[in-house]
Amino acid sequence: MGITMNFRFIVFVLVLLSFNCPLFSAEPNDANYCVPATGVFKQDVARYLKVSFDDAKKTYFNSDNLLLLLLAGGGSITLHDKADDTIADNFRDHRSIPKDLDHITDLAGNPGIHFAATGIWYWMAAKNKDDLNVQRSWVMLRALGVTSVTTLMLKGIVQNHTPNGKNWAWPSGHTASSFCVASVLHEFYGPKVGIPAYLAAGFVGYRMMDSGDHWASDVLFGSVLGYVVGHAIAGENKQIEFAGFKVQPLVTTLHAKPSAGIALAKRF
Repeated sequence: MGITMNFRFIVFVLVLLSFNCPLFSAEPNDANYCVPATGVFKQDVARYLKVSFDDAKKTYFNSDNLLLLLLAGGGSITLHDKADDTIADNFRDHRSIPKDLDHITDLAGNPGIHFAATGIWYWMAAKNKDDLNVQRSWVMLRALGVTSVTTLMLKGIVQNHTPNGKNWAWPSGHTASSFCVASVLHEFYGPKVGIPAYLAAGFVGYRMMDSGDHWASDVLFGSVLGYVVGHAIAGENKQIEFAGFKVQPLVTTLHAKPSAGIALAKRF
């Protein structure tokens, strides 16, 4: 019961922010223009926390981003209440990923590996005076930082256990970080890189459930969190899109009752 109440408290906070966020911040994603990396390690490290904090404000005080997170939070509550146990039992009885592949996927989805790989990317670009890749690695580091801190904060609030008894299940940090990486790569390189990256991130999420390391509700919210943060920070004032369609909030009536959701819009 306490776990579900904590889920609902977080969703309640998202609802409040979604109605009040215009009071707090200007449009998101302009940080990429205002705070470029210098390529000098000490200078960029000194600014990293402040820039990442500004990124977090611009991400989470945006109504469209909050709506997606709110919907994901609602989906997590539904899965947690009605389907998590059944899904976990099914994975436990029908494990499908071989041990070696399981280990490789666990490493590939680890946020620490993502930070290390991006740090090497930044170091090599700075050494070669490749400003384009300095800036891209800088943005990736910022997005990973916001995703990781948010994930840890939510884990500390909810404090539930995984199907195999580990602590701090919700949301899945591996899944959130993997979808963050995929979203940033999508912004930088387009669908040719983005789609395979999303598929890889999805497989990381599948592995987390197959191994019993996470519930389906953990993976659902983690994937949306990483997607939102990655696109918001790397998007450079772009609206969030899905398959070429803009993601927009939708308020309408259903059976004479008000309903809220999302709409996919595209101009031809």
